[in-house]
Amino acid sequence: MLLKKIAYYLNPLNLFKRENTDMNLRFMHGINKISIYLFLICLLMMLVRWLMR
Repeated sequence: MLLKKIAYYLNPLNLFKRENTDMNLRFMHGINKISIYLFLICLLMMLVRWLMR
């Protein structure tokens, strides 16, 4: 179940999909998704820099 939720959050098609009617909760989920993507991009960049030295 946890892996399903992680896969749902990482799916780019679900990034702008409407989930809830509460506006604050929708913004919170959107910001969480963006932060997860930025974290993964930074990890990837750190790995590439480490491999290039």
